Amino acid sequence: MYPYYEAEWSILPPEHNRRYSPGLTINNIKQVINETIETNILRKPSPTRLRELIRNIRASRTAAEERAVVNTECAYIRSTFRETDCIWKCRNMAKLLYIHMLGYPAHFGQMEALKLAASPKYTDKRIGYLGAMLLLDERADVHVLLTNCLKNDLNSSTQFIVGTALCTLAAIASPEMAHDLAHEIERLIASSNTFLRKKAILCAFRMVRRVPELMDEYMPKCAAFLNDKNHGILVSTITLVTEMCEQSPVVLNYFKSSIPTLVRMLKTLIVSGYSPEHVVNGVSDPFLQVKILRLLRILGHGDPDQSEIMNDVLAQVATNTETNKNAGNAILYETVLTIMNVESENSLRVLAVNILGRFLLNSDKNIRFVGLLTLVRTVQRDMTAVQRHRITILECLTDADSSIQKCAMELSFSLVNAQSIEMIVRELLKYLATADADMKSICSSKIVSAAELYSPSVHWHLDVLLKVLTITGNNIRDDVISSTIQLISNAPRDEQSFISGKMWEAITNMNQLENRQPLVQVAVWTLGEYGEAGNFDEDELIEHYRQLLWAPQLSITTKQYILVSLAKISVRMEHCTANIQNIINTFRAHLNVDLQQRAVEFSTLFTSYSHLRAALLEKMPTLKISDMASSEYNSDFTASEDAQPSTASPSAESTSTPLEDRSNQDILLDLLGGDSFGSGSTSTATTPSPMQQQQQSAPNADFLDLLGLGVNGNTIPSTVVSNSVPDVGATTITVFSRDNIDIRFFIRKEADYAVVTVKTTNNSLNMLDKYMFQVAVPKAFRIRMQEPSSTVMLPGESIVQDIHVERLNATVSGIGLRMKVRFSYEIGNYSMMEQTDVNEFPPDLFI
Repeated sequence: MYPYYEAEWSILPPEHNRRYSPGLTINNIKQVINETIETNILRKPSPTRLRELIRNIRASRTAAEERAVVNTECAYIRSTFRETDCIWKCRNMAKLLYIHMLGYPAHFGQMEALKLAASPKYTDKRIGYLGAMLLLDERADVHVLLTNCLKNDLNSSTQFIVGTALCTLAAIASPEMAHDLAHEIERLIASSNTFLRKKAILCAFRMVRRVPELMDEYMPKCAAFLNDKNHGILVSTITLVTEMCEQSPVVLNYFKSSIPTLVRMLKTLIVSGYSPEHVVNGVSDPFLQVKILRLLRILGHGDPDQSEIMNDVLAQVATNTETNKNAGNAILYETVLTIMNVESENSLRVLAVNILGRFLLNSDKNIRFVGLLTLVRTVQRDMTAVQRHRITILECLTDADSSIQKCAMELSFSLVNAQSIEMIVRELLKYLATADADMKSICSSKIVSAAELYSPSVHWHLDVLLKVLTITGNNIRDDVISSTIQLISNAPRDEQSFISGKMWEAITNMNQLENRQPLVQVAVWTLGEYGEAGNFDEDELIEHYRQLLWAPQLSITTKQYILVSLAKISVRMEHCTANIQNIINTFRAHLNVDLQQRAVEFSTLFTSYSHLRAALLEKMPTLKISDMASSEYNSDFTASEDAQPSTASPSAESTSTPLEDRSNQDILLDLLGGDSFGSGSTSTATTPSPMQQQQQSAPNADFLDLLGLGVNGNTIPSTVVSNSVPDVGATTITVFSRDNIDIRFFIRKEADYAVVTVKTTNNSLNMLDKYMFQVAVPKAFRIRMQEPSSTVMLPGESIVQDIHVERLNATVSGIGLRMKVRFSYEIGNYSMMEQTDVNEFPPDLFI
């Protein structure tokens, strides 16, 4: 009736009970949409794309410009995270992940990654889970918030969402998360969807590594999956089985029945081409072959019967695989490791070594390095076969790559014996002349050690040491100086005369002596002790000493050697005494306190105490090995070489111990942190030398006897290599976890003793070499250490070693088991050593 007023009332609120106009309502909606678009898009420009950000960062000329670009972008991303209606979340998270990959802090995006992961859209969920994998780990507090989201997605009807959730769970699963989601993984492993089953098996592999007790649920399923025809399922299953066998001997025995299946599968891949669609460079599925070979290596280790089953197929793989492509070389590498680690036939081991010999002739440096590294790890299994490739190994010393040089040097020293010492040392001396400073230090020390063990004659030995001192210069280690002095001291009279003349020629005819100061030190020591035996002019000798003493380039240590040598020469050459006294007197006012003190004391011997000079400066007695073999930082674990095993009873030994020895023991016990630590054992990871093998035939001394303080014989030596795998049901103690090195004790009780399995894992990205593990226990216990499973740890690998612990007196229960642990290794050119105490052993271990 009144249309005008009806139109006016239509825009009033509902509480006025007026009718609305549809046209005006739609207009209002359009206005709101336009304002929203204008606010979020027109007024706020779209963010920088990921490609544009990458381009801007790469275009930065300096680090400061790069930081400015990154900081600007991070500030913008932070501001968008605070908005609730931002439509660019995925793009901003992708840029933040790239910034995180460059090393800049991106922790402020953790909650946003969780929000995206919980989004119903797959595009958001995918970038959210990627952010969670990169920005979160089990130490983050927000980590537990992801569990419910993962559980929902694992039950999704979309396989891609389930697959993404499985990948995330495998990457960041904590033990608690693994327990909570174990049921979903078991369900997905039995899925008929091949895509999901493969990812579920791989997720189970990561969960078993985090929580070993979950493996019982997967054993029967994996045994059935080994008969699957899908290569993805086979690779995933073998990966999971390998991990479980490495962790538990029970699982290892369970899957030994699957060796014929694995052998048949591998033979089919080689002979008939099991699946042509998986051929890579003419090799049928090299990934599956490598996985099978690794599993066979674990299953056949230490088991001759099972190794016999796989000998034929290993020979076929070694002879039928092409070496023209890297795929074939990868298979041959795994085949060699398998042959060397199982109880294979001698002819098969020779074939494996010949394969490595062909690797050394390859033009690819990576393949040559792999061949050398594998020979270093397996040389002790068949030394004779490796000796046939000695010439090729020595030629690798001249390679331009320093890694190949170092590996070839290590292998060359492993091949040294009485027959090859002269030829190998001759080639190593050539390499020593062109090596860099770090390698000179290592190589020279090892040449000296090898010469001490296998020297054919004293004359040859002295000549080699003189060449080492001349070539290495100031890069030589102190042990070479002491070893040379010791050898000269023990040499026959004619050899002392020979080396004195050689030393005199070296320091008079050689330039740049400041770069060969170890040579000068050994030379002046030799001339001071045996100078009268040389054929050289005495006045010329004194004048040359004068020049050396006033040479500003020589160090104080070298001048100390020269000053002492000059004082000794005054006794050997009486008519030069006046000149020598004048030279020494000039040092009485030297700025260095040590040289000044020496000069004052020697001057006193020329004046007030001249009657004592000849007696005080006479020749030093022959130096013993025990006098020179002390270690500065490892003395409490280093055995005295001239210590003899005791045959006295404990009571007789306690009554015959001198008072001085008891005081020394008290001091040692104080250093060890308690008086109950009296027994110990050392386990050297390197191959024992003939001298060490001879010493190991006698009962080892206890922890105190390692310093020559007495023997009670409560340590039993053993040279058996540890073959056991940590039992999943054993008590576990974390001994050390730092610097990417993880050491754990797996303790199980036997009939009348306990077995402590030591598992050392290298989680770093570098190779660890010369691994050595040492243990000391209280006197109430006796230990027997087996040899470690290896001396080298590649990244991700582990070393296993068994310790048998027995209580000496079963009636004594007041002293619980404790251990003082020390381990050492080399990483690159650096030697590392750590020490810790282990006191968390179960109290009922010996009940």
